[in-house]
Amino acid sequence: MNDTVLHLSGIRKTYGKGAGAVPVLRGVDLELRAGEIVALVAPSGAGKSTLLQIAGLLDTPDAGAVEIGGTPMQGASDRRRTTVRRQDVGFVYQFHHLLPEFTALENIALPQLANGTPRPQADARAQSLLDSVGLTDRATHRPSALSGGEQQRVAFCRAMANAPKLLLADEPTGNLDPGTSDQVFAALVRLARDTGLAALVATHNLDLAARMDRQVRLDQGRIA
Repeated sequence: MNDTVLHLSGIRKTYGKGAGAVPVLRGVDLELRAGEIVALVAPSGAGKSTLLQIAGLLDTPDAGAVEIGGTPMQGASDRRRTTVRRQDVGFVYQFHHLLPEFTALENIALPQLANGTPRPQADARAQSLLDSVGLTDRATHRPSALSGGEQQRVAFCRAMANAPKLLLADEPTGNLDPGTSDQVFAALVRLARDTGLAALVATHNLDLAARMDRQVRLDQGRIA
């Protein structure tokens, strides 16, 4: 049985044209399997965010192939890409981007409602996810009433709302102090392990990177 969740082959991306062209990705090959938590390590400006956006179908490469769950995405319609992104991919960023007018539970329920899940089931899953990261008593709090670490844990739960196959995280602890960063990372690991998804986590934090299953480095536009 093939348990490959993400397969990137020959990914290239250049910004600009002519003399001003800036090659960012120069033929990236990468494979993630179910249950893996992989650190993506590189300096700022090396193309980590671009690679994550391509892997998550938010951007298209100039060349190369993206497969998610064994399904090739090159040539897929925008509608098909949106469906795969909504159902199979979860995103977490350095800043939580929670909707301020909604409670923690509602922020997690909304992606499920957009995916056609009935409201009672969406609410029940949202509460279950909050329970799993130690936020049982924060369900009715709006983001402004949550600490930074709590907000980011809610963001992880939101990313997991539709039970994705792939979690992509871009510097998810970069805006947190070391103690809170450890709490948030522990929540990420627990959610990933419990569901068996594949996670690709871009980070500058070498201590956190060392605690993942393996590390890959983006160097000169390629995976080293």
